[in-house]
Amino acid sequence: MRRRHFLGGALAWPLVATSAKAAEPAVLRMATVAPDGTPWAAGLVSFKAEAERLTGGRVSVRPFLGGVLGDENETVLQTQRGQIQGVGASTGALATVVPELNVLELPYLFRTAAEADHILDKVILADLEAAFRARGLVLGFWSENGYRSFGTRFGAIRGPADLAGHKMRSQESQVHLAMYRAFGASPVPIPVTEVLTSMQNGVIDGYDNTPLYAMAAQWTTVTKTYSLTNHIYQPAAIAFNKAWFDGLSAADQTALLTVRSGLMLTMRKEIRALHPLLVQNLTELDVAVYQPTPAELATFEAPAKAARDGYLAKASAGEKALYAKIAAGLAALRKGP
Repeated sequence: MRRRHFLGGALAWPLVATSAKAAEPAVLRMATVAPDGTPWAAGLVSFKAEAERLTGGRVSVRPFLGGVLGDENETVLQTQRGQIQGVGASTGALATVVPELNVLELPYLFRTAAEADHILDKVILADLEAAFRARGLVLGFWSENGYRSFGTRFGAIRGPADLAGHKMRSQESQVHLAMYRAFGASPVPIPVTEVLTSMQNGVIDGYDNTPLYAMAAQWTTVTKTYSLTNHIYQPAAIAFNKAWFDGLSAADQTALLTVRSGLMLTMRKEIRALHPLLVQNLTELDVAVYQPTPAELATFEAPAKAARDGYLAKASAGEKALYAKIAAGLAALRKGP
């Protein structure tokens, strides 16, 4: 009897261990370069709470802010490889893995944020969801970086001539590099984590980004002038590693994607509401804010078109098809009913 009892107990141990292991939550390590105290940080906290609630704790979300796991390009690759399970990044960084996203980075593509929302949510969402999955990622939901403008250690940017010969930090993206060259600048591709010291040391003369990010990253401490050129509307996205996501139950997959409907709108609304306040705050930080006139902004049109045409000439068939779909969608939207 004692022998049978011992064997029964021994056979029971694997069952207990298996049950305990199955009960452990699926860990979702989420990386972003956004610092604490930003809408992005608040959005990830909200995502964590809602995702864990909807999954009943079966998914445990662990945000890593401020680039502690690496810069944007690094963490996008880490997510694709499965070294981490998720990333919140700009489309410029995600385009290093999903090149179709380069189309969204083209200068002066969207006139308004409303245009961008329409295209992203109603025209090309399915196309980009498929493109993400083909590269080992799952598109969770859109957020945004916002409209990028130029911050410099020198004077105002009234047109491309003011950028000529200056060393400007470029996002590590072929579209951004091509834009700067078309505008006559000398692009220096470096990660966001190196911009502040590069400005301090004179390695670069300026950068382009949103007021929100420039202030959060303290780039404004070395910025003399911020010119509101609004030359790129830059979305951002939450993306998951596909193998990790596919390993979740159907219910938990649905739960993670359900979070997008409310949080996406909230993050967009909060980031956009901050913009005029941040521009006002720039002046209080002794950063001169320059608003180019319509005539001055018009001088960007020809080189911006040259940058777009140059990109499309070398783009893949998939990128060209996506651009054509966006162009048709914008034409129909601008025409109106």
